[in-house]
Amino acid sequence: MKYEIVYLEEKTAVGISARTNNTDPDMGAVIGGLWKRFYSEGIYARIPDKVNAKALGIYTDYAGDEKSDYTTVVACETSAEPDGKEFCICKIPAGPYAKFVIHGDMVQAVGAAWQEIWQMNLPRTFQCDFEEYQDESMDHAEIHIYVGLKAGE
Repeated sequence: MKYEIVYLEEKTAVGISARTNNTDPDMGAVIGGLWKRFYSEGIYARIPDKVNAKALGIYTDYAGDEKSDYTTVVACETSAEPDGKEFCICKIPAGPYAKFVIHGDMVQAVGAAWQEIWQMNLPRTFQCDFEEYQDESMDHAEIHIYVGLKAGE
């Protein structure tokens, strides 16, 4: 699976979050439930100071093994942190990332890509990985997946 190494500046993301892990039988429902809430409850529309119209699926606070819990955040990149406690705020750290560009069914293509990424021997930080949805197409989506890498490797 092809990828390029990119360096990203720190990003602020604002949205909603939940904890899960890859062995939890409810993982799909937890993550899917966040996405459903994000749009059906108008959360996307209420996030102020969006940098662009792209939605982010972020995975952070992870120990790096399959059984560890992590925080998943559905969010938008913003230019400022909002006041109040309506949203969760997540910082995507600056640094090198492996960038994968995926095309296809929004759910199936992302799931298949992550299966391949998990099999790759990347020098991952396990600090923060994220998906950036370029459009709203469900069947012919373009998704960029960023996997955090250790600096200098």
